[in-house]
Amino acid sequence: MSLALRLPTAGEILEMATDFGLHLTEADALSFRGLMAGSMASYARLDELPEPKLPVRYPRTPGQAPKLGENPYNAWYWRCEIEGAAKGVLAGKRVAVKDNICVAGVPMMNGSRVLEGYVPDVDATVVTRVLDAAGIVAGKAASEDLCFSAGSHTCASGPIRNPHDPTRSAGGSSGGSAALVAAGVVPMALGGDQGGSIRTPSGWCGVYGLKPTWGLVPVTGSMPISYSVDHCGPICDSVENVARLLTAIAGPDEHDPRTLNARVGNYLGALKRPVKGLKIAVLREGFGHQTGNPQTAETDALVRRAMATFKKLGGRVADVSAPMHLDGPHIWTGIILEGAAEMMIKGHAMGNNWMGYYTTTLQEAFARGFASRPDDVSETVKLVLLLGEHMHRRYHNRYHAKAQNLRVLLRRAYDEILREHDVIVMPTLPFPATPLPAADCSREEYVDLALNMQQNTCPFDVSGHPAFTIPCGTIDGLPVGMMLVGRHFDEETLIAAGRAFEQAGTAKRASSRR
Repeated sequence: MSLALRLPTAGEILEMATDFGLHLTEADALSFRGLMAGSMASYARLDELPEPKLPVRYPRTPGQAPKLGENPYNAWYWRCEIEGAAKGVLAGKRVAVKDNICVAGVPMMNGSRVLEGYVPDVDATVVTRVLDAAGIVAGKAASEDLCFSAGSHTCASGPIRNPHDPTRSAGGSSGGSAALVAAGVVPMALGGDQGGSIRTPSGWCGVYGLKPTWGLVPVTGSMPISYSVDHCGPICDSVENVARLLTAIAGPDEHDPRTLNARVGNYLGALKRPVKGLKIAVLREGFGHQTGNPQTAETDALVRRAMATFKKLGGRVADVSAPMHLDGPHIWTGIILEGAAEMMIKGHAMGNNWMGYYTTTLQEAFARGFASRPDDVSETVKLVLLLGEHMHRRYHNRYHAKAQNLRVLLRRAYDEILREHDVIVMPTLPFPATPLPAADCSREEYVDLALNMQQNTCPFDVSGHPAFTIPCGTIDGLPVGMMLVGRHFDEETLIAAGRAFEQAGTAKRASSRR
């Protein structure tokens, strides 16, 4: 038997039995201990077998922490310069990688003290694809603590600031990615999205962010939150760059079962598609959210005025209704709270029982870090763990299961609209970027500012539809995003519509109270 493995003692078996409500004698425990020896031999053999590793194809140095003065928005976690192939769709493009995505040899913190000091030994599939497409990995973009915040104030290395107003949130959890693009530091970045974490920072920073269809882009080699809502996608300074980055990273991956039915489109070709005759559905329930923020009405009006541009381009615009959209956040909550508690926290950053690639060094690093520093995680992560565990213990997974079942009805509600229309439109977020909270703010304010803006974004993580936020104007100098939602694996139509709107120049002209 491997020196790293040992059988449980009889006392440990009795302790576990008590936890599960079993009534064993010491003789029973010794009997079970003997029976376990056979299975432990299999574990010992697993120790001896070589483990397959994701490829690391391109040389690199570890890079360095950002120097004083070169990180004004706190958007970088780590700087590096990894060059890929000589030719490809991303030739010469510098790409920031969200810090929940593994880059071999480069430190990864995922915004959390519990991972501080971890250095991956693999490249995530999307990183390899960026390098294969001749992109340059320019560094790791700072993210929220374990990615569980849509604000930008939970990052352990300090709040990420909005380039349009550094006193404001950049949005999260991919806030570093969006801030670096908005500041013109890089033209492209990779983000992740489980409740809006690509679209929220993109909307608030005034850049282009696409949450692809669930299963189009692999998340192999990334730290997940919850299997059924994990997405990875592009955040860029133009629709063309979104199309380029998506072209590089989309497609099936044998290590990620989510992607096995992925249908890849001609995203660069979509840039030239006319939008005359495009059927645009303006979702009533995507407007008029009761947020208490006075800028919600202005945001709604600004997005509705943007419809005039689509009409001028030959689009056919109509109001539609999907009452179930208002229940989308409730269904999302039922899925992600227990899902994150089980997979991300109790599952040591990987979970189990899914047929994909497990980054075992990440599992080990997270398990050790969380065991030694649980008090150092953000208040949002603590909330997820405590409430998720309560629902699991007290209600035996019932509400998570029911929410997963309701996912089908939510998806169907959007699909019914998309049978008659090409795109669904609404505000990405109900108001522009909010002020960053004070360091000594209450826990209640801290959590509210991390989660109070996802009314329109999180339902599409549940339904899996592609959703694309594009800038459509400003309010008091703060960007407002308009979200385009399409059919599954029809990112081409979203790119075509976004490109036409971008070229019309509306995003630069529209404003409210400059």
